[in-house]
Amino acid sequence: MEEDGAVTVYSGSAITDTKKNTFSIKVGIAQMLRGGAIAEVTTVNQAKIAESAGVCCLVVSEPKGPGISRMPDPSLIKEIKQTVALPVMAKARVGHFVEAQILEAIGVDYIDESETLALADEDHFVNKHNFRAPFVCGCRDLGEALRRVREGAAMVRTQGDPSGTGSIVDTVHNVRKVMGDIRILSNMDDDEVFTFSKKIGAPYDIVAQTKQMGRLPVVHFAAGGIVTPADAALMMQLGCDGVFVGSDIFNCSDPYKNVRAIVQAVRNYNDPHILAAASSGLEEAMDGLNLNENRVERFVRDETY
Repeated sequence: MEEDGAVTVYSGSAITDTKKNTFSIKVGIAQMLRGGAIAEVTTVNQAKIAESAGVCCLVVSEPKGPGISRMPDPSLIKEIKQTVALPVMAKARVGHFVEAQILEAIGVDYIDESETLALADEDHFVNKHNFRAPFVCGCRDLGEALRRVREGAAMVRTQGDPSGTGSIVDTVHNVRKVMGDIRILSNMDDDEVFTFSKKIGAPYDIVAQTKQMGRLPVVHFAAGGIVTPADAALMMQLGCDGVFVGSDIFNCSDPYKNVRAIVQAVRNYNDPHILAAASSGLEEAMDGLNLNENRVERFVRDETY
């Protein structure tokens, strides 16, 4: 594993030379997705809709169903790549380096080592430095994010609820936790960083780089429960570089309108007038995405007076 740390080209300040470190190049490739929405698709038709709606990338996954979730069918990935002009990402199980090898062999642009699939290895993640394709990995806190960066992740996805319930509460909690820890780290004295690194279980050099930059050293997206333009804009205003939109967004009467609205929200997340326009008239288009009482987890508030 490379010892000279993660590499950034944000603000023109590279910490290591991009000509000597292939990880630098992968981080730069991932930065091309900043400010965009990535749509999860399970069919060629969904891929066409997402492309026409203006997403920046597609992530191909298996249709949801009972049983073990695995890498999508390579023939589906090839068909989608031949159909659209967008970058294509595909999911591999955590630790399953052979699935990653197959995905790289068929020419995917990014590999998502996804914890939303069944785990292949409970103890080890893929050594992502062994691959040419940039990797995306999920996290729920800063320590987990920086451990994945050390392993070679060129992009981090803060994950909320992956079950498709439409609840964004876990995503908001995890993004706020990551951003909050970065703010705490940024205000620390240099000699406090050693203890903080130990506390969060992350490599010191990556933690020090995060303190220096005031943000994650790689592109940072959010995923889970993002189904409205307001959800997408919320993630952007919290500090994310973009959002993942689940395939459930296509289970409605007008998926193009929904995906297009989220794309517009990501691009104009600080303009409430554009957000209001993007959010208008979605009630009918979102038919099928609204939750019934059986799918809603009750929130119990325990207050002590």
